[in-house]
Amino acid sequence: MRVSVIGTGYVGFVSGVCLAEKGHRVICVDLDKRKIEKITQGVSPIYEKGLEELLKKNIGRRLSATTDLFTAVRQSDVSLIAVGTPFNGDEIDLTFIKTVSRQIGEALRNRDDYHVVVVKSTVVPGTTNEVVRPILEEFSGKRAGVDFGVGMNPEFLREGEAVEDFMDPDRIVLGADCSKTLDVLNVLYSPFTHVETLSVNMKTAEMIKYTSNALLATMISFSNEIANLSAALGDIDVVDVMKGVHLDKRLSPITDDGGRIVPAFTTYIEAGCGFGGSCFPKDVKALISHGKRSGTPMRLLEAVVTINEKQPFKMLTLLNKYFPSLNKVTIAVLGLAFKPGTDDMRESPAIPIVQELLKEKASIKAYDPVAGHEARKIFGSDGIQYCETLQQTIEDVQVIIILTRWEAFNALPDMIKNRDEQPVFIDGRRMLDKKSVVKYDGIGMGAVSSQHR
Repeated sequence: MRVSVIGTGYVGFVSGVCLAEKGHRVICVDLDKRKIEKITQGVSPIYEKGLEELLKKNIGRRLSATTDLFTAVRQSDVSLIAVGTPFNGDEIDLTFIKTVSRQIGEALRNRDDYHVVVVKSTVVPGTTNEVVRPILEEFSGKRAGVDFGVGMNPEFLREGEAVEDFMDPDRIVLGADCSKTLDVLNVLYSPFTHVETLSVNMKTAEMIKYTSNALLATMISFSNEIANLSAALGDIDVVDVMKGVHLDKRLSPITDDGGRIVPAFTTYIEAGCGFGGSCFPKDVKALISHGKRSGTPMRLLEAVVTINEKQPFKMLTLLNKYFPSLNKVTIAVLGLAFKPGTDDMRESPAIPIVQELLKEKASIKAYDPVAGHEARKIFGSDGIQYCETLQQTIEDVQVIIILTRWEAFNALPDMIKNRDEQPVFIDGRRMLDKKSVVKYDGIGMGAVSSQHR
């Protein structure tokens, strides 16, 4: 099929490149000329494992990029809307959605064939049918379901694993209110075999996306609340607690040979310094707001947000156990992106932590394998030394803190074991064995009672 993808952020660009790899002819559309130039040159505007390789393979063949939305829509059978829907503190901002819907409607005005417009952006239930559809009809002068189609196709991409998630999905959700549109969506995803496809109405498709993210966010905040209680009670380590919980055969089924299947979702039942990213914080807050507007307060999700907003500051509490004043204390901050595998720092727990360290006049050496350039945009250079290697970062520091679970950080115990003066090591992700370093502390570790020392 001929596909136009409007928006080249994480969702749009990954979707466009991967659909081209699956055999469709794809046109990526964005207003940013510099991004389009980079894409045309085979340079990915975002960091995502395996993405640039697929871009180079397909650009100029089945994949192209342009700033001309009108022509792209006219030359395609399906248009995917993948623009941003930021949360403005009260509701999601539909400015980009409305603008693109109007432009697509204008492009459809003189088309005689059945073009399908699909919303991939995350929007609250009812948006596609109540906002996008009327705009398309107004500016095209046509009727949805008769002259053109409207669908909703939520994405379930994990940043850092987005290419793999798109190419080998665990599910495909197709939201459509007419059979003709659903038929087109089925053709679009026909290259994806051996995957369960769920066909629902558009409002349900929108709700599935929010519910998925809200559930995972809730699991994280639940784990962090248990971690905080464990630390307060003393003589409890949340890592041991969660290990015992994970042994429930409903969470990790026992195989016939006595082994265990450990589902990936159990990583969300682990303590840390909070969740971030472009999805979880925004989507949970948007669902809370939407619930209020619908007369249904979302008390559980309100607590999820509150716990998460406070969680990064637990790292400061741990630091103050060893240094009542952080003035001139040299701290290695390891990990700036909100998760490994991406350079995305949106809502990263590292942001409030580093900002607080700067207020306390700590001397910061910061390192992230790929997000250093984003950090410079956020923090500037005053009070922070951005390091190029892990080894350089941890030299001559009094404290090492881990904020992102990068695999490379597993080498840290060996890197510091021969030092005469061991740094205080505070693990915000509980990724290392607490016995692997001399002065270890971390989220969810209660002080050991004297009788057990």
